[in-house]
Amino acid sequence: MPEPPAHAQPRHRIQVETTMFKGSITALITPMNEDGSLDLPSMGRFIDWQVQQGASALVPVGTTGESPTLTHDEHAKVVEFTIKSVAGRVPVIAGAGSNSTAEAVAMAQQAQQAGASGVLVVTPYYNKPTQEGVYRHFMAVADAISIPLILYNIPGRSVIDISVETMARLAQHPNIIGVKDSTANLLRPLLVRRAVKKPFNQISGEDGTAVSFLAAGGDGCISVTANVAPALCAQVQQNWNDGHVMEAMELQDRLLPLHDALFCESNPVPVKFAASVLGLMGETCRLPLAPLSDASREKVKAALSAVGLLD
Repeated sequence: MPEPPAHAQPRHRIQVETTMFKGSITALITPMNEDGSLDLPSMGRFIDWQVQQGASALVPVGTTGESPTLTHDEHAKVVEFTIKSVAGRVPVIAGAGSNSTAEAVAMAQQAQQAGASGVLVVTPYYNKPTQEGVYRHFMAVADAISIPLILYNIPGRSVIDISVETMARLAQHPNIIGVKDSTANLLRPLLVRRAVKKPFNQISGEDGTAVSFLAAGGDGCISVTANVAPALCAQVQQNWNDGHVMEAMELQDRLLPLHDALFCESNPVPVKFAASVLGLMGETCRLPLAPLSDASREKVKAALSAVGLLD
């Protein structure tokens, strides 16, 4: 099937050096005051702590950062604040996804202008595009920037899956360098590696599959749990990279109750509560996310204790 004419000679398709994002990458929560306003002082302290604890990269304003309820100005402010606070210590992969292609393009361009190391772009949600629509969406964003773009495949939230065939087509774009895979399907990294004809950065988006994904040829994990256990999540990845497979598995087993508890209700409500218990920030989330139920609060606290993060 011939490619769409609009992409035959893209104006902004700039060859970039493939950047491999590896290890434990934190999908940052966005601190908020009780009135729902951004709490940037807490965010600055939180970012410093994340870097000191061993996060290999940070992802602001993804789903975990409550991007759906941030205004465009707030979205840009959080990205710029994160980049400034990190000050080059680790890469910053800015969330730039939308179900509006024009909006995703604008967010990606804004992230590049702010100095982001790359962008994470989610599959368009709610619209239910065909695979051709998915392809054209990501190509339009990639054509508009000259920094690495990571596809974010999360059919549980977006409904639409990026098929392996579509991913292979998209990977031909020099700026599309990898995927955050939240399918929890451990065949996918194997199939993608066989289909994509270039080095391709495959990162798990599911904490519970972090080690299994590495065993299937993955490069790391964009993690929710790393918000509250950054050193332990980083150690899992380091153990694996050092060839200490059993140690990585044992530490993953230790973290499993926390991985499970942090999804007992809609993300990021449980992890924000966990962060508040640890004194990192307040637990406030914006509606329509409701405060954590009493039963779930006990589950999260029990998991933090079981892992050794709470006395």
